Parts: sequence; C-alpha cells; structure tokens
Amino acid sequence: MAPRQAEHLSFTKPRQLVIGGAVAAVVVFLLTRLAYGDLPQLPLLAGATLLLIALVDLVLALVMRPRIQRKPGTERVDGLTAARAVALAKASSLAGAIMAGVWIGLGAYLLPMVRTVQAAQSDITAAVVGLVSAGALVAAGLWLETCLRNPDEPDEPDDDEE
Repeated sequence: MAPRQAEHLSFTKPRQLVIGGAVAAVVVFLLTRLAYGDLPQLPLLAGATLLLIALVDLVLALVMRPRIQRKPGTERVDGLTAARAVALAKASSLAGAIMAGVWIGLGAYLLPMVRTVQAAQSDITAAVVGLVSAGALVAAGLWLETCLRNPDEPDEPDDDEE
C-alpha cells in the first residue's frame, strides 16, 4: 500500500469566488423572476448580518497575525486553532461571494422596475446594503487567510490545479 500523502490546503483562488458568486446570481435572478410577487418585502438590513461575521474575521486576524508571525511576547498558535481559523477564513470569503451573487441577482431583477414598482425601490436599497456587507465579508475572509499564512512556507505557485 502506498504511503498516504498529506493533502495540501491551498489558498482561496479568485476564480472560486467568482464562480460561486456567478452561479448564485443566475439562480437568484431566475427564482426572483418566478416568485418576486409572492415574496415579502426585504428588511433594509437583511444583508447586514454578514458584517458581524466580517467583524469576527477582522478581530481574529488582528489577534492571530502577530502570533503567526512569531512577534516577541506572543504565544505560538496551536496547529488545530490555526486550521480552524483558516477554515473560517475560506468559508467566510466563499459565503461572502455567494451572498454577493445573491444580492447581484436580486438587484439585476429589480433595477429595471425600480421607477415603476414601489416594493422594488425599498428592496433595491436592501440589496445594496447586502452587497456591501457581502463584499466586506469577502475582504475580511481573504485578509484573515492572508494573516494566517505561515511565514516559513514559500508562496504557492500560480498553477491551475485544484
């Protein structure tokens, strides 16, 4: 039996985020076309909850970065803790990209009717708030992932393997 090699956890690639967001945008656009009239009005801050997760990512990045870089006076990071933080960072950026796609898909449906349908006017505002919040989550997740890079490991090559 061949020895099992450890799987390498690669850093989040932009195309992963773009694909996730694009698929979500198309699906939500099509679903909204089918059922917009049956949906309740969106709360203005519906998407703002993503900002809470982004804040957690930012605080974690600020706490972990000096420890990962082994700054004097900081405690070394446990491997399991670092792995969990990396998983959170990757999940945050992907979830943010998918939610950005959701808000873009909704906005693409609403934009043409914003001047004629009163519900679309308030829903487009909620979609903009959601899109900004999703963008903040993507940025925070990617920054946390960057802060968690091991300073002793070389940068990843830019290959197309997944």
